[in-house]
Amino acid sequence: MTTQAKVKVQLVRSPIGCKESHRATVRGLGLRKMNSVSEIEDTPAVRGMINKISYLVKVL
Repeated sequence: MTTQAKVKVQLVRSPIGCKESHRATVRGLGLRKMNSVSEIEDTPAVRGMINKISYLVKVL
């Protein structure tokens, strides 16, 4: 039984006025409202999503 590393991400800026693909990435990470926190598995795909919207989120 291997435990996958987790990463916590918090939405710190509003995606209003951003590209539609960036808004979709925010929703894909499980973030809804401002200051919402999502704990997701740390995979290369998730790291790429975080990198794409780095100006909107903070990694905790």
